[in-house]
Amino acid sequence: MYRWEIVQAVTEQRVFGIVRSDTPERAVAAAEAVLDAGLKAVEVALTTPRALTAVARLTEQRPGALIGAGTVLDAAAARAAVEAGARFLVSPNLDAGVIRAGHRYGVPVFPGVSTPSEMVRALEEGADALKIFPASTVSPSWLRDVRAALPQVPAIPTGGVTIDNAPDWIAAGAVACGMGSALTSGGAQEAGERVAALLAKLAQAR
Repeated sequence: MYRWEIVQAVTEQRVFGIVRSDTPERAVAAAEAVLDAGLKAVEVALTTPRALTAVARLTEQRPGALIGAGTVLDAAAARAAVEAGARFLVSPNLDAGVIRAGHRYGVPVFPGVSTPSEMVRALEEGADALKIFPASTVSPSWLRDVRAALPQVPAIPTGGVTIDNAPDWIAAGAVACGMGSALTSGGAQEAGERVAALLAKLAQAR
């Protein structure tokens, strides 16, 4: 798939899961729970010990899923994640080296930004979408105001997004939301119920 096709696939459902755990085994289990519930894309945070083991295992076991790597802080981590099978890269910060490394291997990159100036700089660096982080410090109305001046911003609010307010972010112009524990915590049954409820709400928000 080309980069733009991956971006389209990752954002198609208007949400992707974020898995952060204390072992790669638990990260895989959490990712599989939301994938089994119908989610198509999941990011494994590199703060998880041996996170790339989880990325590689999920990529092998779930070839139809879009498995990404999160908390990618530098070009070396970006290349390692791609070699492990990551289909997209997400960062909490804006680092041009991560964007260049991802693009070198045909992988889209969603860097973290929190101000209009950072958004413009990220777009100039070639970012494929922008992770609005942490979303808990702003609001959907803030994003709506920003997009009035910067309508070209493909925003993905992350950090504090909940099942209840995710539709508000989409209505404000976000292309998707990144959701962690609010979506992926608990057992498979709980995660499945959350995913089903969220997808129904986001379908209405469109």
